[in-house]
Amino acid sequence: MKLFRLLALLLASASLVSACGGNDDDADDRLDIADPKVRFVHAIPAGPNVSLYRNDVKQADATNVGYKFASKYFDVDNGAADWKVKLETGDVTLSTTNFDAHHGNKYTLIALPGQTAADALLIDDPYNKGLVSDKARVRVVNASFNAQNVDIYLTQPQVDINTVGPTMSAVGFKTASPASGNDSVELEGGVYQLRVTTAGTKTVIFNVASVNLEDNADWLLLTIPSGGIGAVTPNDIRVLVAKSDDSAQTTLELVSQ
Repeated sequence: MKLFRLLALLLASASLVSACGGNDDDADDRLDIADPKVRFVHAIPAGPNVSLYRNDVKQADATNVGYKFASKYFDVDNGAADWKVKLETGDVTLSTTNFDAHHGNKYTLIALPGQTAADALLIDDPYNKGLVSDKARVRVVNASFNAQNVDIYLTQPQVDINTVGPTMSAVGFKTASPASGNDSVELEGGVYQLRVTTAGTKTVIFNVASVNLEDNADWLLLTIPSGGIGAVTPNDIRVLVAKSDDSAQTTLELVSQ
């Protein structure tokens, strides 16, 4: 029985690798046998260029990068390490995060705007995606101190949000939904309308009528203050999309309509 199960997994794995085209969503990730992976996102409007360090070693995949940069996932050794975000000029450390990287998990480090200075956030994604699933995965980070709590609606276009609940609710500042350590929300691929409201209300503060969420996509949506660090206008936000397989290594900025 064990041999049969192993052979079935190997056959399914081969099929999946072929279907995925060799991107970061490979079978070994889904089987939890891949090396840990890390990516870095720079989400500070008008922020300075920074570099990412692991135990004081500059990471080639995230060196001297500016606003809207989003690296692809890159392999790292398992085990605990200090990860630092430093200014490229002056060697000033903006943040330090320690985490223990595990096989099969994916980690995202985000440089984001605080009220008075730059900050950082870590997301641990266990990546428990079904071996033959083609669903898209979505997670949201609220990096908008001027929009302290928000609800996120991903619906079919033109759906009245008064008739449905939010896809992700009460996302507080400097938090992710689903929270770090939990899997992303899985959705069928297709065309969606994205709306952001103030938490617990149907008051829309950001709206995009049509976004194409492809099968097997892995999206991180980031709400950020339009004015960057020090912005004071309540609920004046932008939304960035970090796509895990984007070879351009840049976030997509959605335009509210």
